[in-house]
Amino acid sequence: MRRAAGAILLAVVVAALPATARAAPVPSQPPLIHDGPTGRVLLSAGWRRRMDPRDAGLAAHWERRPPRTGWTPVRIPDAWNATDFTQQGFIGEPVWYRTDFRLPSSSPSLGWRLRFEAVNYHATVWLNGKRIGEHAGGYLPFEVDLAHAARRIRANRLVVRVDNRRLPTDFPPSSYSNADEPGGGWWNWGGIVREVELRRVNGLYFDEVQVTPRLGCGGCPATVRFHAVVRNAGADAARAKVTATIGGRSVRLGAARIRRGAIHAFSGTARIPRPHVWWPSDPYLYPTGLTASAGGSARATYRLHTGLRTVGRAGDGHLLVNGVPVQLRGVAVHEDAPGKGAALDDADRAQLAAEVKQVGATLVRAHYPLHPAFEELADREGLLLWSEVPVYRLVTGFMEVPGVVGAAVDEVRQNVLANRNHASVIVWSLGNELDETFPGAINRYVTAATRVAHALDGSRPVGMAIEAHRQTACSPRLNALDVIGANEYFGWYGGSSGDLSPYLDELHACHPGKAIIVTEFGAEANRDGPVEQKGTYQFQQAFIATHLAVMAGKPWLSGVDYWTLREFVCAPGWTGGNPLPQPPMHQKGVLSYQGQPKPAYATLQAAYRSVVQIPGPAPGT
Repeated sequence: MRRAAGAILLAVVVAALPATARAAPVPSQPPLIHDGPTGRVLLSAGWRRRMDPRDAGLAAHWERRPPRTGWTPVRIPDAWNATDFTQQGFIGEPVWYRTDFRLPSSSPSLGWRLRFEAVNYHATVWLNGKRIGEHAGGYLPFEVDLAHAARRIRANRLVVRVDNRRLPTDFPPSSYSNADEPGGGWWNWGGIVREVELRRVNGLYFDEVQVTPRLGCGGCPATVRFHAVVRNAGADAARAKVTATIGGRSVRLGAARIRRGAIHAFSGTARIPRPHVWWPSDPYLYPTGLTASAGGSARATYRLHTGLRTVGRAGDGHLLVNGVPVQLRGVAVHEDAPGKGAALDDADRAQLAAEVKQVGATLVRAHYPLHPAFEELADREGLLLWSEVPVYRLVTGFMEVPGVVGAAVDEVRQNVLANRNHASVIVWSLGNELDETFPGAINRYVTAATRVAHALDGSRPVGMAIEAHRQTACSPRLNALDVIGANEYFGWYGGSSGDLSPYLDELHACHPGKAIIVTEFGAEANRDGPVEQKGTYQFQQAFIATHLAVMAGKPWLSGVDYWTLREFVCAPGWTGGNPLPQPPMHQKGVLSYQGQPKPAYATLQAAYRSVVQIPGPAPGT
């Protein structure tokens, strides 16, 4: 009888354990992102998703003890509303994710950190019932420390609550029409939309790494400056020594005693006598590494692939790559694939890069920092990135709300810190279509964000995309920018195509010394019809040809970027100026949502391929 009672008790205890606790996997899959600290593995197995209970008391209980039933197995990354094109699917709601895992090592000398590449929008993270972190923002990574919550022997349960409902002060903001219809520039994908990584920490780790190339004349030696911030997460103070390598050359960055919990900055410079310069036509990357040692052994390593190239401006404002004036041709993109939303995989990113190159584009723009794996792909493929934060069309009054300017500046700070080692990134963009006269809080934001971007990375110019209106072309506060991006839709949303040439001339004349790029132009198209009728393939084709012809006659333009390469899901009531729209689809793309070319594709491709965008040397020089 006692034996039967013992068996029953054991069954009860086992049933009380977290689901899959006895079979929780040990993460071992290597990360998709090649650059960064070593010791990382993807936390990709065993994820489940469940909608929010819509009950505050029950939700609080879920933090400590999630329910056993009602969960749907999912793959991370995941956009829960990838096929929900209802108003509620766009507005968003809270969603819960959970997974169980065991640490790859039970050693008490090791620490562990979780890195989320992106969660849209508000994330709260618990481990084993303990709240360990939170973050707001949909397109930049964040990390949480597992030090005081992780179980070293037993299974760990990770729970993440994701809420993609946004405020008018968020980035991007929520917005509503006069008819109370939700709007926005692209679909509000919700969930853990990029990968999650588990990282081993052996006392020391790199908090920041920056590798900045400097080129002199053609054929002159190059210098590469290393800057590394090392944090001591160990139990005791450590004497740390940091070294770097690039292309087989070794550089000592110094040694210092770092107190427990403290950081120290290390720096040094390497000289490369005969540099193999990175060009879009020859995107050569130097293998680069940094090592932090203590007690005679390596405690942290960091790997990069460095392209030796420079970005600057000529005296007349023309954008320079490696000292050469450029006439870039580009396309805008969104991370959006049918049935997946923003939860793309490597095959999707490879297809996107191939489509960009096939149309003849060199420049790529999005309203937010693209996936780091795509940025690495751009480094390898010789694509150039206009790197923008989603400070997108904020109403000036909401920028005046206390804390909003500081939060917007922090978006720029995080973007520069996360992406400044990519050769592909050539412009830091502060946002899209804020009031181009820069009133009040907008001016404070532009001033502070420009200062931060220049301080963190003085090797690239700072720009912003503005609406093109003739009456504001000479707004003096635009001179705060290094690069002015003009979103022009003359002849589509207002005015006529005849306004384009005088607008560009006025913009150029009023802002001498500033680089100018047309960051958007385009027309919706979803059907055959008369060339004079908006929304037809024929109108789109004529619109593109006319605008490109005008821009081709402005040799001082540094670039042109079409909006967009491919159609994407926009907002429930989107019309985009099309008299016969098909909401929620944004249809200015020259490729359909499924990737089929429209007639205007050939027009854009022929024009782009006819331009020498970056006169560069032969490969290998």
